[in-house]
Amino acid sequence: MRSRSKANRDLPPRMLRRTKKMKSGKLWVGYYYDGRDEVGKRREIPLGQDLNEARIEWARLERKVLPKAVCLMNGVFDRYTDSIIPTKAKRTREDNLKEMKRLRDAFGDAPIDSITTPVVAQYRDARTAKVRANREIALLSHVFTIAREWGLTDKANPCFGLRRNKEKARDYYAGAAVWDAVYATAVQELKDAMDLAYLTGQRPADTLKATTADIAEEYFLVKQGKTDKRLRIKLTIADELTGLGVFVEGLLERRRISGIKGSKLITNASGLRMSMAMMNNRWVEARERAAAQAILDGDADLAGQIREFQFRDIRPKAASEIEDISHASRLLGHSKEKITKDVYRRVGEIVSPTK
Repeated sequence: MRSRSKANRDLPPRMLRRTKKMKSGKLWVGYYYDGRDEVGKRREIPLGQDLNEARIEWARLERKVLPKAVCLMNGVFDRYTDSIIPTKAKRTREDNLKEMKRLRDAFGDAPIDSITTPVVAQYRDARTAKVRANREIALLSHVFTIAREWGLTDKANPCFGLRRNKEKARDYYAGAAVWDAVYATAVQELKDAMDLAYLTGQRPADTLKATTADIAEEYFLVKQGKTDKRLRIKLTIADELTGLGVFVEGLLERRRISGIKGSKLITNASGLRMSMAMMNNRWVEARERAAAQAILDGDADLAGQIREFQFRDIRPKAASEIEDISHASRLLGHSKEKITKDVYRRVGEIVSPTK
């Protein structure tokens, strides 16, 4: 029997790997089955370019059960990363790629059918970042769901029914004293970002990406980056400007006077768009100046509250200060009011006293 070439020794019997350098310089890799046609003549049957899919097709042609060891988690992660993650929203893609790196380190070299519920539980307990562990296990669960659809395993999802780490939602609320203190020390572009984030109730990234094209007659248009949810926020009601409408008019007028030509609404004094890093730098500076002033005024408690204030707390501040929970939920783009109530409402319900 002819010995196999070194390039094919990691493959099942009669599976071949063919490689070819493309004009672009990239290396093309394809897999074939070394079979026979109807008259017994040797014929290479294409199995595709994905190694896991090729092995599955090889098992069908050989009329054999696919060996467990051929379906390593790294291969499953590769396929999921190539075909599933790109279909998700930008922020989710970024988070998934970070989570996938952790999962590869822990499970990459293991056969898929060796991953059991106790194994995932050990991973959960070993992670010091308990909240991140929950997100990673959620991703691992979806990887297994998709792997079952692909026929890479027929075992139950090991993440189903697995107890997650307890999570406590952030409950910080920036009251008027904290807001006013930071706002007073902020540069104009940060004030604009704070106002726009509060009046629209949107996430920091969606606030900074707003452009003049999002101002459409009586509406301010939003497409949320995380969920792709579309909103039309009113700039006028009964021919009267809303608070957002007043802010937008004032911002456009200041842009006109300053000669700013770019489309981004939140810019620095030179008209350059504000990146998240630029905004964070300005935020930290304003917050520290405000805290220092509170210390000088003899109010250490206020200084401590100011230092806890994060830009992302503006969205829940907006949700907390809208009395109608249904209105708040719609403005934030939530599909369920429970999310708004449990996570974003950070002030108590208004009630009347006994007497």
